[in-house]
Amino acid sequence: MEFGTAGLRAAMGAGISQMNDLTIIQTTQGFCRYLEKNFSDLKKRGVVIGFDARAHPSSGSSSKRFARLAGTTFISQGIPVYLFSDITPTPFVPYTITHLKLSAGIMITASHNPKQDNGYKVYWENGAQITSPHDKGISQAIEENQEPWPQAWDDSLVDSSLLLHDPYVTINKDYFKDIQKHCFHRNINKETKLKFIHTSVHGVGHEFVQSAFKAFDFKPPLAVPEQKDPDPEFPTVKYPNPEEGKGVLTLSFALAEKEGAGIILANDPDADRLLVAEKQESAEWKVFSGNELGALLGWWIFTCWKNQKQESTAVKDVYMLSSTVSSKILRAIALKEGFHFEETLTGFKWMGNRAKQLTDQGKTVLFAFEEAIGYMCSPVVLDKDGVSAAVITAEMSSWLATKNLSLSQQLKAIYDEYGYHITKASYFICHDPKTIKELFENLRNYDGKNTYPKSCGKFKVSGVRDLTTGYDSSQPDQKAVLPTSKSSQMITFTFANGGVATMRTSGTEPKIKYYAELCAPPGNSDPGQLKKELDELVSAIEECFFQPEKNKLQPKAE
Repeated sequence: MEFGTAGLRAAMGAGISQMNDLTIIQTTQGFCRYLEKNFSDLKKRGVVIGFDARAHPSSGSSSKRFARLAGTTFISQGIPVYLFSDITPTPFVPYTITHLKLSAGIMITASHNPKQDNGYKVYWENGAQITSPHDKGISQAIEENQEPWPQAWDDSLVDSSLLLHDPYVTINKDYFKDIQKHCFHRNINKETKLKFIHTSVHGVGHEFVQSAFKAFDFKPPLAVPEQKDPDPEFPTVKYPNPEEGKGVLTLSFALAEKEGAGIILANDPDADRLLVAEKQESAEWKVFSGNELGALLGWWIFTCWKNQKQESTAVKDVYMLSSTVSSKILRAIALKEGFHFEETLTGFKWMGNRAKQLTDQGKTVLFAFEEAIGYMCSPVVLDKDGVSAAVITAEMSSWLATKNLSLSQQLKAIYDEYGYHITKASYFICHDPKTIKELFENLRNYDGKNTYPKSCGKFKVSGVRDLTTGYDSSQPDQKAVLPTSKSSQMITFTFANGGVATMRTSGTEPKIKYYAELCAPPGNSDPGQLKKELDELVSAIEECFFQPEKNKLQPKAE
């Protein structure tokens, strides 16, 4: 296992390449030494540790046990530990760091990975996930602290030590008080006739989403009974990942039909992501993509902000962020409304850290999102948060209902006003790193050395940005503005027809992913024609740039 900016993620079991008591102890010892080097007041401030409900009976591993061992490591060195006494959503860890002004935080979770996996996610004192060079520093410190310290295995330390604090009650109270700042229509929430279904997909979300609804004066959402309690076996789903769409929602659809509910809110097992589905007039269900819900939440959060603010100049200090592979819809809204939009590299570690920088400069960061159903709707959590996103989506839906509008109708209204943004994303599987490298090198030397493609089928390429090499044809000095990384492949092509396509490798899976979007100016309201054009562009990219037959690439299973 290698410690990276996302921490660790692997299967639970014996051996140095898996998550077990020993590898947790070694990792925490390294992290502890690294923090001691960086914070002279570590023994005054301390760290927070949270955990999800994962367990692996055959090896005796569980998220709770790993969290206790991590706590033991810090306490043995005289460092205060804020260890949650029960399961919490991942966003509670970054919230606790900033709320209690701690030095760092650890969340033991594998999010929506298969049941045999677990993970170790690390946050810095600013409440955002770590970025480089911290990962390298921690990794080196782990290498230097392989032998377990004398008290490493004695987790009874955490039960008797005065250095142990349980933040569960305080944080549960304060978090829900803080997110109430985003509740603008309490009376509508109280009276709404809309019925909401919630599923936590056998994870931690149930109790916390119930509390969020209460904080916003909603009636409680109807929980899918078979999935509401934590169960590390995830017995009712093939993958505990709401991104898999309708398969994860089968039981939710059935309950919605039975109860006459029109909206489904689904969290992933650690409740940091949110999937939303809405029943249409045709009686079909529409599952919103991450980009579509990003458009709706961005529009809603800006609208609420605008209605609160009197002075028109304030908009100049307002920011929204999204990752570079997500829809550019926020850019279109920002252009028309006068606020700032910035894109970051893929992943909330970049958006969280950038949001903190902007906030420290006196700016207001209203919203950030990524297409992988991650939303940051409140600056009190500098990471994606599926709990606040669920209740804010419920308030938006309830307000729209008073105008006789559905989420789908409002999405169309957003596209009509700011321009249609149609997206399509998929991937190819390739287990040969050499083939992947050659595929990208071929794109960099397309018509001779150091030349990128000038066209793709019938589509003219108007710009290229390569975040592996640092090249960007649109910049005066041809140097990319976003950080570059030689260890991963990522090229973005802009097309003359308003299309944008990014090809990149995955950090955790043997996949080459692509994300394509067609951005039309306001007034071009033929979504059918735009979709057809995007399909043609994607086919050309697959054929000309991926060359699946030649490279023996395996397409995504539909």
